[in-house]
Amino acid sequence: MPYDEMLAVRIRAFLGPPPELEEKKMFGGVGFLVNGNMACGVHKNDLIVRVGAANYAEALSRPYTRVFDMTGRPMAGWVMVEPEGWAAQADLKNWVEQGLAFARSIHAKEK
Repeated sequence: MPYDEMLAVRIRAFLGPPPELEEKKMFGGVGFLVNGNMACGVHKNDLIVRVGAANYAEALSRPYTRVFDMTGRPMAGWVMVEPEGWAAQADLKNWVEQGLAFARSIHAKEK
Protein backbone atom coordinates (compact mmCIF):
# COMPACT_ATOMS: atom_id res chain seq x y z
CA MET A 1 0.00 0.00 0.00
CA PRO A 2 1.43 3.39 -0.95
CA TYR A 3 1.71 6.12 1.65
CA ASP A 4 -0.74 8.99 2.07
CA GLU A 5 0.62 11.62 -0.35
CA MET A 6 -1.81 14.28 0.89
CA LEU A 7 -0.50 13.89 4.43
CA ALA A 8 3.03 14.39 3.09
CA VAL A 9 1.86 17.55 1.29
CA ARG A 10 0.34 18.88 4.51
CA ILE A 11 3.55 18.17 6.44
CA ARG A 12 5.64 19.94 3.78
CA ALA A 13 3.39 23.00 4.14
CA PHE A 14 4.17 23.16 7.86
CA LEU A 15 7.88 22.52 7.42
CA GLY A 16 8.55 25.11 4.75
CA PRO A 17 12.04 25.27 3.25
CA PRO A 18 14.47 25.27 6.22
CA PRO A 19 17.98 24.55 4.95
CA GLU A 20 18.52 21.74 7.44
CA LEU A 21 15.43 19.83 6.23
CA GLU A 22 15.72 16.73 4.09
CA GLU A 23 12.97 14.55 2.69
CA LYS A 24 13.83 10.91 2.21
CA LYS A 25 11.93 7.87 0.93
CA MET A 26 12.06 5.18 3.61
CA PHE A 27 10.08 2.22 5.02
CA GLY A 28 7.68 2.35 2.07
CA GLY A 29 6.83 5.94 2.88
CA VAL A 30 8.60 9.23 3.40
CA GLY A 31 10.59 10.66 6.27
CA PHE A 32 11.33 14.29 7.09
CA LEU A 33 14.76 14.80 8.64
CA VAL A 34 16.32 17.80 10.33
CA ASN A 35 20.12 17.85 10.44
CA GLY A 36 20.04 14.15 9.52
CA ASN A 37 17.66 13.18 12.34
CA MET A 38 14.15 12.04 11.55
CA ALA A 39 11.46 14.31 12.97
CA CYS A 40 8.36 12.79 11.41
CA GLY A 41 7.19 10.79 8.45
CA VAL A 42 4.35 9.01 6.72
CA HIS A 43 3.82 5.26 6.57
CA LYS A 44 0.70 4.13 4.75
CA ASN A 45 -2.05 6.29 6.35
CA ASP A 46 -0.21 6.91 9.60
CA LEU A 47 1.91 9.79 10.78
CA ILE A 48 5.18 8.77 12.44
CA VAL A 49 6.55 11.18 15.03
CA ARG A 50 9.82 11.01 16.91
CA VAL A 51 8.98 12.39 20.34
CA GLY A 52 11.96 11.17 22.39
CA ALA A 53 12.10 9.16 25.60
CA ALA A 54 11.00 12.01 27.88
CA ASN A 55 7.75 12.57 25.93
CA TYR A 56 7.07 8.97 24.94
CA ALA A 57 4.56 7.93 27.64
CA GLU A 58 2.59 11.17 27.29
CA ALA A 59 2.46 10.84 23.51
CA LEU A 60 1.22 7.24 23.75
CA SER A 61 -1.50 8.30 26.17
CA ARG A 62 -3.04 10.55 23.54
CA PRO A 63 -5.95 9.25 21.43
CA TYR A 64 -5.22 7.47 18.14
CA THR A 65 -1.58 6.73 18.93
CA ARG A 66 0.30 3.46 19.16
CA VAL A 67 3.82 2.14 19.47
CA PHE A 68 5.98 2.50 16.35
CA ASP A 69 6.70 -1.12 15.46
CA MET A 70 7.13 -2.18 11.86
CA THR A 71 9.61 -5.03 12.41
CA GLY A 72 8.51 -6.72 15.64
CA ARG A 73 10.91 -4.53 17.63
CA PRO A 74 9.11 -1.47 19.04
CA MET A 75 11.05 1.78 18.81
CA ALA A 76 10.85 3.69 22.08
CA GLY A 77 10.56 7.43 21.62
CA TRP A 78 8.60 7.08 18.37
CA VAL A 79 4.81 6.93 17.93
CA MET A 80 2.43 6.23 15.10
CA VAL A 81 -0.63 8.44 14.88
CA GLU A 82 -3.74 7.18 13.09
CA PRO A 83 -5.57 9.52 10.68
CA GLU A 84 -8.13 10.55 13.32
CA GLY A 85 -5.26 11.92 15.39
CA TRP A 86 -3.88 14.22 12.69
CA ALA A 87 -6.92 15.06 10.55
CA ALA A 88 -7.39 18.51 12.12
CA GLN A 89 -4.80 21.10 11.08
CA ALA A 90 -4.09 22.03 14.70
CA ASP A 91 -3.43 18.38 15.63
CA LEU A 92 -1.12 17.80 12.67
CA LYS A 93 0.75 21.02 13.40
CA ASN A 94 1.19 20.00 17.04
CA TRP A 95 2.61 16.60 16.12
CA VAL A 96 4.93 17.97 13.43
CA GLU A 97 6.22 20.70 15.77
CA GLN A 98 6.85 18.10 18.47
CA GLY A 99 8.87 15.98 16.04
CA LEU A 100 10.83 19.02 14.83
CA ALA A 101 11.60 20.12 18.38
CA PHE A 102 12.99 16.72 19.26
CA ALA A 103 15.03 16.37 16.07
CA ARG A 104 16.54 19.82 16.62
CA SER A 105 17.37 18.98 20.25
CA ILE A 106 19.84 16.21 19.39
CA HIS A 107 23.23 16.37 17.70
CA ALA A 108 23.23 16.74 13.95
CA LYS A 109 24.38 13.68 12.03
CA GLU A 110 27.43 14.10 9.86
CA LYS A 111 26.88 13.85 6.14
